[in-house]
Amino acid sequence: MKISFLGATKIVTGTNFLIETKNTKFLIDCGMFQGNKSVNRMNYDPFGFEPKEIDFMVLSHAHIDHSGRIPKLVKEGFNGDIYCTKATADLCSIMLPDSGHIQEMENEWDNRKRKRSGKKLREPLYTVKEAEESLRYFRPVLYDQKIEVNEEIALRFRDAGHILGSSIIELWIKEDNKEAKLVFSGDLGRKDRPILRDPSLIEETDYLIIESTYGNRLHPPSKDDAKKLISIINTTARRGGNVVIPSFAVERAQDIIYELNKYYTEYIKNEDQVFLKVPVYIDSPLTVSATEIFLRNPDCFDEESLKLIKIGNNPLDFPNLKFTKTTEESKQLNIIKESKVIISASGMCTAGRIKHHLKHNLWRRESSIVFVGYQAEGTLGRRIKEGEKVVKIFGEEIRVNAEIYSLEGFSGHADRDGLMWWMRSFKNRPKKIFIVHGEEEATKEISKRIEEELKIKTHIPELGESLFIEGENVLPGRKLEINRRSKEYIKIEENSEKLKSIFWPTLQ
Repeated sequence: MKISFLGATKIVTGTNFLIETKNTKFLIDCGMFQGNKSVNRMNYDPFGFEPKEIDFMVLSHAHIDHSGRIPKLVKEGFNGDIYCTKATADLCSIMLPDSGHIQEMENEWDNRKRKRSGKKLREPLYTVKEAEESLRYFRPVLYDQKIEVNEEIALRFRDAGHILGSSIIELWIKEDNKEAKLVFSGDLGRKDRPILRDPSLIEETDYLIIESTYGNRLHPPSKDDAKKLISIINTTARRGGNVVIPSFAVERAQDIIYELNKYYTEYIKNEDQVFLKVPVYIDSPLTVSATEIFLRNPDCFDEESLKLIKIGNNPLDFPNLKFTKTTEESKQLNIIKESKVIISASGMCTAGRIKHHLKHNLWRRESSIVFVGYQAEGTLGRRIKEGEKVVKIFGEEIRVNAEIYSLEGFSGHADRDGLMWWMRSFKNRPKKIFIVHGEEEATKEISKRIEEELKIKTHIPELGESLFIEGENVLPGRKLEINRRSKEYIKIEENSEKLKSIFWPTLQ
């Protein structure tokens, strides 16, 4: 068996692993790279394989950093089955066409600049139509249902507790009359989070590929951050500002709605709570559609959420919650003078309506920006969160005067201790653990803890690295050339943006 790591290596985006046996080639995830311009351009690079030679694909969940290049894969010749859970297929049916729309809009904007500068025009990564075309290859299966894909490969999805439909992937791979088990954690969720069940525990595997997004951090309790959000809303509304929350359309937005529902119920008789009168706008058609899909998949909910539904309390609704769908309704939010909460996508501020709301609120001292999810290196959200004083949005430089908050208690990822708790659950522990989907510091810290506490050897793959697994041995293979840009170049580009933000105010 050969594993090639073609994304999410020492970064948190672009998850894509190629598994090869003597007779079969298949993929685990095919995600989009998200970050600064250099990282985004990696999406246009050729795959490290021939798409038409891939027999099938296994998709852990619907987030774009795991699914976002599927339409490109199909566009370039893939025509195999894409196995995933039903909820994942449902979410991809709205998320991939939405991504296609963003690709078309951003490509049109980019081509206008290219035309003015005399550069060659370029096609979008994929279109809405091409994204819709890719959906016909999805093959939904049930959680805990073992599927015999062919004579060599069997798979099973277990609940990862990260987003609706998210999965831990179990794979049984036969070669030369021997069977090896490989597990990919997917993005692991947290225990005792709202709406979804806790991550499933896996009893045994020979080899493990594990995410490490928060491998060097601990989250505060989610209840503490829910209370802090209420306090931020109260404080901001009293000084006449808006609360802008960049949020992933799937899961994070629903978590916030769920928590606000609880607090509205608890404080409904307390008139001192200003937030009871503040309108909360969900300004993202994708979030609206995703919330509807949540309500169509209650089989993924935990017991607490199901109890609320049974007594007639919709956990994804509360007084003052308003949904905007049209562009005109979205524009009105930046004209209305009353204080409000705006929850909008994208969660990393890379595209969508959130950029307009940041443009209208970042410079206002009375407003607040609240980050509730991971911000990938190089993204606009990461730069704001790390304290840049000036950022460029739609070509205009905006001074950051608003209060900036980061509430990591809302995160849908397991933190360092959560990852260690999950790995300790193996009764028969893996021979080796491959650490992916984390920035370099996170991968190194969780690697050290695994080796010291669990006494299991680890490996942190490089982008394009291939490894052969033969019985007890893991042997290096040829590194695939898939990235045209060095990490040094990407770092230089990021640092130039930071320097510009530092010195820009002094040059005015």
